[in-house]
Amino acid sequence: MIDFRPIILAGGSGTRFWPRSRRSAAKQVLALDGERSMIQQTMDRLIPLAGQEKMWVITNDLLAGTITRQLDVLPRERVICEPAARNTAPAAGLAAFLLERLAPESVLGIFPADHVVGQEAAFVKTLRTAIALAAEDENMVVLGIHPTRAETGYGYIETGESLRDGIQQVRRFTEKPNRERAEEFVAAGNYFWNSGIFVWQAKTLANAVREHLPEMAPLLEEIAAAYGTPQFAEVFARLYPQCENISVDYAILEPRSAKGGQRSKLYCIPADFGWNDLGSWSALYEHKLEQGLGEENENVLDTSNPVFMEAHGNYVYSPGKMVALVGVENLVVVETGDALLVTTREHAQDVGKVVKELARQGREELI
Repeated sequence: MIDFRPIILAGGSGTRFWPRSRRSAAKQVLALDGERSMIQQTMDRLIPLAGQEKMWVITNDLLAGTITRQLDVLPRERVICEPAARNTAPAAGLAAFLLERLAPESVLGIFPADHVVGQEAAFVKTLRTAIALAAEDENMVVLGIHPTRAETGYGYIETGESLRDGIQQVRRFTEKPNRERAEEFVAAGNYFWNSGIFVWQAKTLANAVREHLPEMAPLLEEIAAAYGTPQFAEVFARLYPQCENISVDYAILEPRSAKGGQRSKLYCIPADFGWNDLGSWSALYEHKLEQGLGEENENVLDTSNPVFMEAHGNYVYSPGKMVALVGVENLVVVETGDALLVTTREHAQDVGKVVKELARQGREELI
């Protein structure tokens, strides 16, 4: 039996889902797709692969209380609170050094807390293949999603030689290409969206951090060594902010792919399991439309008894309130107790700029 340890990364602020998403109630703890929150759904689909006692969550102090309440079956000591936001490489690296000490032969998976998976059986099957491949050697495995459009908001994985079970060698990673390049990637047929889901042995990732992030590695090793001691909080708070703010993709996977071919030990498993990263209100609109939750004229309305006349392609969130739409198209309208967002689906990716402006104005109560 392979000792599999899922690591759920839940430290993001989800600014593009403002005004529902706030620092203390970010996207991952909201129920955007169903009755359970995004992080609850993430844990639910990992249960068939590993019991909750083997799961870890890396988040921040603002979200920790909500997460421990929502994931009440998760041991409290498995919720690690970052003292500073430092992207995915330090978080994943810390998990690797912790597990290298606690279970060095274990395979760990990195999972964003706020993604949607529509076909859980296919997800579990794909993960089992990835886990087995990671356990064989010092292999690094990324799940790739078959692209359905020339999306410019995702990273892409270029693959090369095909191996068994659909496994493909990785040639390179490309972050968020422009429209022309994205169209070329989709037409080529050997490019996949980067899901942000990675699988590798704890010791494999720890050694990769030592190789590619030599200044960060000693900091994370010292933090991991203090875990479970009275000094842990102080050591964590002192050393973690010194880590570079960088993603796993840039820090480890891109330089590893430069080795080329079998020497890189970097593999992609292309998959189709109804994946969506729900990166904006527009993405949520499209997701709900695909689920058949739209009204007439492709309006998606989370309101009370809405009225719409000559309105098309709108997303409205205003629970408990009657909303009338007259002669408008492609709007996003989101109401909370203290804020109202009005934008277009085309500009939904820019909602995060509102949060930056509120921060600039010092309006902390709204963020």
